Amino acid sequence: MKIPLEDLYSDVLQKAARGLKLTPETLAAQTGVPTSQVTEVLNGHFDEPTVRALAPVLGLAADRVIRLAKNEYTPAEIEPFPGLAPFNTVFDDMTVNAYLVWDPASRLAMTFDTGSDVTDLLATAESHGLTLELILLTHSHGDHIFDLDRLKEKTGAPAYISEGEAIEGAIPFAPGKTFSLGNLTIETRLTWGHCKGGITYVVHGLSRPLAIVGDALFAGSMGGGGISYASALATNRKEIFTLPDETILCPGHGPLTTVGEQKQTNPFFPEV
Repeated sequence: MKIPLEDLYSDVLQKAARGLKLTPETLAAQTGVPTSQVTEVLNGHFDEPTVRALAPVLGLAADRVIRLAKNEYTPAEIEPFPGLAPFNTVFDDMTVNAYLVWDPASRLAMTFDTGSDVTDLLATAESHGLTLELILLTHSHGDHIFDLDRLKEKTGAPAYISEGEAIEGAIPFAPGKTFSLGNLTIETRLTWGHCKGGITYVVHGLSRPLAIVGDALFAGSMGGGGISYASALATNRKEIFTLPDETILCPGHGPLTTVGEQKQTNPFFPEV
């Protein structure tokens, strides 16, 4: 099943405007575009000249925003390979991702987040003869941990979460901790800003490197600065965009992508 992009072009504009605390009136004053027209574009009524005027003020790459608006950006398909299975479940009016990752040699497995329902995840683990040893959480927002209690009950696996996102039922850890599972090594990087203690997990040892990024970054967008927009941008640049281009990015919402692809297509990072 193809998963659509998490954000429309207007979501990108709105996230940047909120993050920079720029009202339609302020944007109008800085661009010379009438406030009514700014508001219409922010609300999804596409007008290319207005987007080109707004984008630099919002720190966005105009051409990339326009590609989103014209439906000209579709992430390149990631071919399946042993050791990774993504799951997409419905949560309220959206969908959310969880990931099953395993060492093909030892058949030891871990999950990243739970989504709203781990039924298919558990069935896949059983059908592949996997032993689930670890539950690693990117952050504590409800859509990402909704089925945590059932996953723990069914598997007996311990759950871990960043100390900045501490919740009942998960062991807190300091960013920088390294996990091991069979022949796999899992590096933890703090990518906060969307939330207080968001973690990107970088998995080494499979045929391709993986980064499970939670809501730090999406294909063609990012999670936004719920806590600090500036920090969300800065930690993505430091901790995600410095990974090798071939690294597969596994976001909390939307389709898989790669570091290299996001360097060329993500509107929030025109300089990378």
